[in-house]
Amino acid sequence: MNKTIRRASVFALLLVFTLLLRATWVQFYEAQALADDTDNRRNAIETYSEPLGNIIVAGKAITGSAATTSGDLRYKRTYTDGELYAAVTGYASQSYAPTQLEGIYADLLNGTDTRLKTVLDTVTDKRADPGNVITTIDPAVQKAAYDALGDKKGAAVAIDPTTGEILAVVSTPSYNPSSLTDANTAGTAWKSLNADSDKPLTNRALRQPLAPGSTFKLVVAAAALEDGLYSSVDEKTDSEDPYTLPGTRTVLANENTSAPCENATIRVALQYSCNNVFAHMAVELGQDKLRAMAEKFGFNDKSQDVPVRAYPSVYPSDMDESSTALTGIGQFDVTATPLQMAMVSAAIANGGKLVSPHMVSQITNGSGDVLTDYDDDATSTQIVSSSTAEQLQSAMQTVVEKGTGTNAIIGGVTVGGKTGTAQNGENNSKAPYAWFTSYGKSDTSDKQVAVAVVVEQSDAARSEVSGNGLAAPVAKAMMQAALK
Repeated sequence: MNKTIRRASVFALLLVFTLLLRATWVQFYEAQALADDTDNRRNAIETYSEPLGNIIVAGKAITGSAATTSGDLRYKRTYTDGELYAAVTGYASQSYAPTQLEGIYADLLNGTDTRLKTVLDTVTDKRADPGNVITTIDPAVQKAAYDALGDKKGAAVAIDPTTGEILAVVSTPSYNPSSLTDANTAGTAWKSLNADSDKPLTNRALRQPLAPGSTFKLVVAAAALEDGLYSSVDEKTDSEDPYTLPGTRTVLANENTSAPCENATIRVALQYSCNNVFAHMAVELGQDKLRAMAEKFGFNDKSQDVPVRAYPSVYPSDMDESSTALTGIGQFDVTATPLQMAMVSAAIANGGKLVSPHMVSQITNGSGDVLTDYDDDATSTQIVSSSTAEQLQSAMQTVVEKGTGTNAIIGGVTVGGKTGTAQNGENNSKAPYAWFTSYGKSDTSDKQVAVAVVVEQSDAARSEVSGNGLAAPVAKAMMQAALK
């Protein structure tokens, strides 16, 4: 063999070896990454080759699958009362990544979750029958919240304090998930929804923290009682009125200038929502003690899964005394989701014990066998003592019976609540947020519920924006539905 042929042969062998090496690398090391690539059309074809499993509310599927009439995707996702449940289900789209429960349980719902496979499925490599997601949502409470919010921009959450079951998650304005399921029409709907200034795709109930305003005074009161700063909700506080923020000339006014807020008790201060009392109380406690109490309730938790990951509600750090004072009335950089404020009321209603909130009860396989029971997995944490919780319940009842929350009164139900009107925009230039958080306990049964509502925007005049006027009626409708 001459030299030229020998070199050509060696080079050809090297090329063959390189190709074999590359093929081996792709097959054994890059195969999964390529299979999981979002641009891999085969994934969508496989996902929508069979009907998906369903999301269940009160024993009925609120999702479904329909055969397509064209293209290479045989099925598409469908929704029953899609706008009502959008904040719960999210969407499963042929074009976009799934969200909310559709996203979290995508493998279960499309049959690729390994827990679904039978021995025969493993041998034949057949995709398993899809599983189902059983939610804790109460359709009556969900609809009551959705109807009561109406055309307002806002959100609401309801929780059973004793079990942690989330009974309602509503965000308005909503959207119809069915508009995003079909690849032929999803693009137009996607552009329209994202261009909407009201941001209907945002889950305001779980993923949009806002200044909680005076509803945060419950956390401040809890810290003061637990710390021993005050022995009871009926002990007079040391609270000058008007109150000047420390180190400034800024006078913090009360909404009701005739309210008896000077040296008011915690009960009276909650009843009239006295800013001077809680701003001064925050300074007396100090930001570290307040932050510790807020974090017990769930603030600053970056891994709050219900199982949808909620955005963290925030109690800030590294503040001067004037900023700390403002946090005492739920302003400065304090933010909270409706979920978080519902958790505050739930813990107070449940004797100071917070049961981990969750909106999925069970997940099952295609035959209905339970794979995971989240009700059994729920954990509880003692946030405040039962004595503190009992006192706060009593004070919250005063708020509803003869204070700023009278629009939440329900016959045959013991209701405790707290209103909030949070400043919005520089120098309060935008319409304030209207908040209400509460609990209701039936006088004739052991049923109870905790709720939180925020109204970001409505057609009400600015002077008429209040927690009692806008948010309390929504909370009342939810509590009535939960306790009937």
